[in-house]
Amino acid sequence: MGCSLVHFAVQNGTSIFAPVSPPADQIRQLFFLVVAVCAGILFIVEAVLIYSLLRFRRKPSDPTSEPPQVYGSMPIEIAWTTAPALIVFLFVLALFRTESNIRVPPIPEGSEPVHVTVIGHQWWWEFHYETEDGKVITANELHLPISDPDGGTQRPVILTLQSADVCHSFWVPRLAGKIDLIPGRTNTLWFQTQQPGTYLGQCAEFCGVQHANMLLRVVVESPEEFRRWLDNERKPAREPSNDTLRKGRTTFLNTSCVNCHRIRGTTADGAFGPDLTHLMARKTLASGMVENDRAQLRQWVDDPQVTKPGCLMPAMKLSPTEIDLVVEYLRSLE
Repeated sequence: MGCSLVHFAVQNGTSIFAPVSPPADQIRQLFFLVVAVCAGILFIVEAVLIYSLLRFRRKPSDPTSEPPQVYGSMPIEIAWTTAPALIVFLFVLALFRTESNIRVPPIPEGSEPVHVTVIGHQWWWEFHYETEDGKVITANELHLPISDPDGGTQRPVILTLQSADVCHSFWVPRLAGKIDLIPGRTNTLWFQTQQPGTYLGQCAEFCGVQHANMLLRVVVESPEEFRRWLDNERKPAREPSNDTLRKGRTTFLNTSCVNCHRIRGTTADGAFGPDLTHLMARKTLASGMVENDRAQLRQWVDDPQVTKPGCLMPAMKLSPTEIDLVVEYLRSLE
């Protein structure tokens, strides 16, 4: 059962035992050090216990005898006081070493860091990319380029972590450790990886009824793919290409959706909910809970509480025709 869970975690990108960045690797090394020391302690204690059971067991010929009792032994008292103190001191040194290695991002000369501000909401993630051409805003799926030392391009990722409401915690096990997002405070996190892929993570701090479903996806891709994705994200929403999409946009803009959601290029300029300018560029809805397909999107627009009970998006009570028009318009936002 345990091996199956570890295999599932590795296959789904959520295992600390398969790190792909320096901070995650440092955390794994610390984990194995602690496990090795604790295993050594367990072995010594069990060995002494077994020896004592065998060496001082009651003899059948003398059922009333008992082993010699030792009281006030200075060597023994020094040993069982000094040994734990040395072990704790070793753990403290290892912890400080790991902390110093994973907290300060190495930014060599000539590198091109990627700066992203991560804002935690109940219960979704907002990402602000700082670029030379301005800010790019998206949600729930974090796209990043690989770091390619062989090609001469170092791309460390530096995340600035903030909270919009309550305490959250950003955790993508294969990339880095857990860092809390605390209201009124700004924390930072860094990592870099040479391995493209999709890495899964989630909020690791209880933040409300949908805490367990505050998921996130980190898509690490080639520099060319990342540049194409970022260029597309900079663009405003595409204009509707037919009457159905125009009616869908009009329906969307005439609802209260515009108070919470932003679609650049339209009058929708809300900042309370996720930016929808390029909604269909994302693979999932509801912060990674369900696939971003027509059926799930229609259910989400109709009544989000069915998919994610307790979420802060209300059901707009649209008619079936209005829902279909809005869904068709949203599905055109690529």
